[in-house]
Amino acid sequence: MSNREDYREKLFTDFDGAFEGRLARVVPVAANYTSEWAGSAARYDCRIKIKYNRELMAQLEEGMLVAVKNFRGQSKRSTREKIERFTVMVISKVWPQHYGLGGVSDSHYYPLQMEIIEQSVPDWGTDDQATMMVQMTAVPINYDLVINAKGEIEFRKGFSYPLVGEQVQVINMQTVDSIYNSKVKKSIGFDKTPSVADPKKDPRVGILRMFMESEEQVPVYVDLHKLIRYHFGVFSFTGGGKSNLLSNLFRRILYHTKDSKIVIFDISCEYPFLLSDVISDPKIPSKVILEEEATSADQFARSIVKPRDFEDDDKANNVLKDLYNDGHVTYYNQPLTQIPTFGSLLEEIRDLKTGQGLDKPHYIQAIEEAESFVVDWMEKEGKPASDVLDDPFITQFAAAAKKAVETFNVHSSSGVYAWATTRDSLKRSLARAQKATTKGVTVSDMLKMLSGKERLICLSMADPDTLRELVVKLTSAALKYRKRKFEIKPQILFVFDEAQEFIPSKASGLTERCSYAVERLLRQGRKYGLGGAIATQRIAYLNTNVLQQLHTFFVGTLPRPYDRTVVSSSFQIDIGILDKTLEFPPGSWLLSSYIAMGLDNVPLFLTADNSEDELKKHVASLKTPSGKAST
Repeated sequence: MSNREDYREKLFTDFDGAFEGRLARVVPVAANYTSEWAGSAARYDCRIKIKYNRELMAQLEEGMLVAVKNFRGQSKRSTREKIERFTVMVISKVWPQHYGLGGVSDSHYYPLQMEIIEQSVPDWGTDDQATMMVQMTAVPINYDLVINAKGEIEFRKGFSYPLVGEQVQVINMQTVDSIYNSKVKKSIGFDKTPSVADPKKDPRVGILRMFMESEEQVPVYVDLHKLIRYHFGVFSFTGGGKSNLLSNLFRRILYHTKDSKIVIFDISCEYPFLLSDVISDPKIPSKVILEEEATSADQFARSIVKPRDFEDDDKANNVLKDLYNDGHVTYYNQPLTQIPTFGSLLEEIRDLKTGQGLDKPHYIQAIEEAESFVVDWMEKEGKPASDVLDDPFITQFAAAAKKAVETFNVHSSSGVYAWATTRDSLKRSLARAQKATTKGVTVSDMLKMLSGKERLICLSMADPDTLRELVVKLTSAALKYRKRKFEIKPQILFVFDEAQEFIPSKASGLTERCSYAVERLLRQGRKYGLGGAIATQRIAYLNTNVLQQLHTFFVGTLPRPYDRTVVSSSFQIDIGILDKTLEFPPGSWLLSSYIAMGLDNVPLFLTADNSEDELKKHVASLKTPSGKAST
């Protein structure tokens, strides 16, 4: 058999002869611009008619890919080079249709309606193609499947108008696996088969929700480095499995990237347990930072939220106690007075320089002289903005500031003169701050962790204002450091679970500053290896400028239509495909990415691996006081 003759068998499936369909209609869909959140739809809606087969209805799934020959394949060049081109589409809806039921009207005599309906039931168990048909709608994914004269395939970006009346082909499991995974697996350097759910052995996200009647499974992989660097979002209603999915993604990132770091702003206080197996792994240095000091292992275990299946499990509490006893747990020691750093001193100088009423050039020159001294010192000594001032610097800075105001004849009764001649007071501020920070960790300590050995830092704090303040300080400092050093490694992923607390659409005060800090991180961070992950159940309440920075998104069930239209508008995904998520059980997701998958911006449905399976194994492996593994 030649390459040209056997490609259909290699690329397509007809479900053992059960699938025989034709493209019946291609309807242009007008864009809806009546509202900012009207949602975006595909340019065309394709209607496919299929001969009825009872087995077929059990195997067809929304999300499957189909292909139809298109007009570009009819061009002179394609004919000359013996190239075949197919328009690729994703199935959005499938339903059976009975000819007899189509003639039933509500105006007909009621007993007649019931008689026709009842008589249709036995027909579904037959393969009677005279009275029944399968209807299908599909949305073009803006890719062409191109097959050359040798039978080699290629996917080319762009839409080609399909041939109405042409035969429809269902792309088979092996081709789907190749489409979505071959390029990604090569990028991440993973080529093991078969696929397994163990996060240490396999970086897969889950398995495809298609070909579910088959005994084989198609795994789903994403490029983990691009997932981090270009930001991602997880959106689903409460109970949809957001934390479960995120936990599994974090495991894959930590186990299958060399040195990537993760910082979790955990307002729900759940990740110390959800990632307890990772935190306890000696190969993954980790730290849990609480809002207040936990004085005992019991107190720490009680303060952490656990999944429902583990709430009454004493062994689950023992897992948390082990984390405490092994030194993984500390707390945020927020000083009563601000610790003076080089960064805070520069901000103070710049605020002084731009202050109201400061219109005398020689005053500004004196302040700039003091500012230059600080900058020169930092460059000479290699001091980042986050470093705390020390006594030798303060002594020389106080002398330099005093000399500057004398050199430029600043009046002795002015505020600038008073500020410059009292810089020795920084020593008292430093002493007070250091006296209050003998225990726990400070912001400065956290910043050192970002460049230290820790790969997982979990800030589990229930007070939103405390976390918002830390978001502003940590993200801003990390961005400034990377810009100055122009470093992109190691990659750092900042995670904002319950994102409505950090990036609401309408905010003021500290919340507004927090929202802007996250927005700035996502706009600028990808240039420097800093990424963001956003998770929430109400996407409609978020800062839309942040949403526009996400390149990959996971969408679970969003019951409110407004939330789905926001997703549709933000990520250019057809609203009809998003509606399919309403049928999803917890743990099932629509995944699409502009950069981290085999095909850009092509949605797929997946079932994520269950994070609780790893927790159960970890809890079961816990040693009892007698030294035996618990059962």
